Amino acid sequence: MKAVDPIPLEEIRAARVRIAGVGTDSPLLRLNVDDAPAEIYLKLENLQPIGSFKLRGAGNILKLTDRGKLDKGVWTASAGNMAQGVAWFAREMGLECTIVVPDHAPETKLAAIRRLGGQIRKVPAAEWFAIVLGGRKLEGMKGFFIHPVTEPAVIAGHGTIGLEIVEQLPQVDAVVIPFGGGALSTGIASAVRALKPGVKIYAAEVDTAAPLAPSLAAGRPVEVEYKATFVDGMGAPHLIAEMWPLVRELLDGSIVVPLDAIADAIRLLVERNRVVAEGAGAAPVAAALTGQAGAGKVVCIVSGGNIDTDKLVKILQGGIP
Repeated sequence: MKAVDPIPLEEIRAARVRIAGVGTDSPLLRLNVDDAPAEIYLKLENLQPIGSFKLRGAGNILKLTDRGKLDKGVWTASAGNMAQGVAWFAREMGLECTIVVPDHAPETKLAAIRRLGGQIRKVPAAEWFAIVLGGRKLEGMKGFFIHPVTEPAVIAGHGTIGLEIVEQLPQVDAVVIPFGGGALSTGIASAVRALKPGVKIYAAEVDTAAPLAPSLAAGRPVEVEYKATFVDGMGAPHLIAEMWPLVRELLDGSIVVPLDAIADAIRLLVERNRVVAEGAGAAPVAAALTGQAGAGKVVCIVSGGNIDTDKLVKILQGGIP
């Protein structure tokens, strides 16, 4: 196991140039809640063309990779959003694209993959986690494999969000980021810490799949019980070993929130800002509303908006899918 190296600021800046025009410059808006414990801002990655930040990392690695390595197509393992990012750029570049998805992947994301021309291969959740968390390759797959988390070019692409935050809100005090495998949080943290070292960087986790908080407390990666929920874009039974050193170095902590708080945050975003967020996208808002990210200017990464309509309706009616 080789740990992922820190991502230099110049690589993140180069990624921004490489993907300019697609997957960059999302808006930053104030959350319309007067009695919030902080001055909360929303970094609206749900407004990307695929409804998620993953376009950034996918675009950077595909544009950076030698074309000869892509001739047999590309594939990745994704619950939905990275899949769409890879499929988007594969279509633009005329590449065959296959996505390995867990059997609990939401239909909204599967439909988007098909719409973008990607082929879908469903596998049991345990087998999918073995690919993402353990680096295991899947028999019968061909083409260039893009790991959704550990590829430095993917992390650098996601880090372009950090460049934009510092430009849009120079006085930022803290950033709260949904935690899945760590590519988004370490990418953003790499950029923000290089430009403004005093900014606090927090992960947001859902309590049904939160390995980071106990790992940070123990000083080593630990395994937790994983339960699949409507918060499908983040969470796992354990951390990716290659990411642990970088995560431990760059993140100030993890704020764990329950499912009902995330559902409340989804409802709040729709009612107050007319913003539709999926579970992972609303988790940072739920975390910031606890006050644990501080009382200053707190940026929440609304990472995506790809939520099944029936689940959204149930949440808006006060329920939990």
